[in-house]
Amino acid sequence: MFYYRRLEQILKQVIENDLNFIDGYDPRNAHKIKQLLYIITESVPFKPNTVKLSERISIHRNTLVNDLYDLEKALVINLLYHSGKSTGILQKPEKIYLNNTNLSYLLSEQVPNKESIRETFFMNQVGALHQIKATANGDFEVNNRWLFEIGGKNKSRKQLPNNDDSFTVVDDVEIGAYKKIPLWLFGFLC
Repeated sequence: MFYYRRLEQILKQVIENDLNFIDGYDPRNAHKIKQLLYIITESVPFKPNTVKLSERISIHRNTLVNDLYDLEKALVINLLYHSGKSTGILQKPEKIYLNNTNLSYLLSEQVPNKESIRETFFMNQVGALHQIKATANGDFEVNNRWLFEIGGKNKSRKQLPNNDDSFTVVDDVEIGAYKKIPLWLFGFLC
């Protein structure tokens, strides 16, 4: 319990104090940022509709996109953009992930979705060292080359093209084989 209390204090510090040092950040929106994080948590990976989301938390769409960008710079969330599109400051992300799986457990009122936890973990570990994009084939494209589909031990490769650069990353297995990589191995990257 102490761990989550401390994590909550750190998150509060980031939102209420640290973000103030980013140009253009409006500290009066701190409570709206917290509301945004709770909305994201309940549906991670969150596929944003920025117009509806900005209406829901009562801020302008451009302010919302800027706040998302600021939260990514503060390492609270990860923004996933579609492969081949620019990642400018006002570009809408394809998906939004919390930066760390622990935030899912802290902010969620119920047990987080296991698929969301898997994707958040992969995004956190691989994204620290590599460029990750969303793709139509699979869940993630890494460094404009490798395709990864994330899932449980029975996850199939049907969404992936049959080539040397596509892999299935699976949870609940100890040893990988035939282009299936255990998810836990990605924890050794950072």
